[in-house]
Amino acid sequence: MAMQTRIAEHQPILELNTTPLIDVMLVLLIMFIITIPIQSHAVKVDLPTACTDCPKPNSFKNEIEITRAGALLWNEQPISREGLKYELNVTQRMRPAPELHLRPDPEARYEAVDEVLAIIKPEQVKKFGFIGNERFANW
Repeated sequence: MAMQTRIAEHQPILELNTTPLIDVMLVLLIMFIITIPIQSHAVKVDLPTACTDCPKPNSFKNEIEITRAGALLWNEQPISREGLKYELNVTQRMRPAPELHLRPDPEARYEAVDEVLAIIKPEQVKKFGFIGNERFANW
C-alpha cells in the first residue's frame, strides 16, 4: 500500500496553467488599443458639379465624338472633359441607362481616345460601343 500512495504523489500535472497566457493576451490587447490611431469619421467625396453649358443627354443613346484636334463633342455639341464626366454620371442614373457610342476621328491621336476611355471607365457605363470602326478596316 505504501508504494501505491508514493506513485500517486508524483503524478505530473496534466492541466495547462492558462493564467499567464491570459495575462499576456490582455496586455497585448491594451497595447493594440492604445497604438491604433483615432479614426476620423469624415468621408471625402468628389461630387460632380452641375454643368450649366453642357448639352443635355438623350434618354436613348448618346454619342461622343473625338475630333482630329482632340476636341470632344457630345451629341454634336462641344463639351469639356469635366462636362463629360458630369454627363456620364447623369446618364448612368437614368433608368434604363442610355447607350453610349464613341466615334473617334481616324486622324485623332490615340492619346485623346485613351483619355476619353479613362473618363468613361470609372463611370461604369453598361451599354458602350465604338461606332464607325469600318473606316479603319482598309487603313
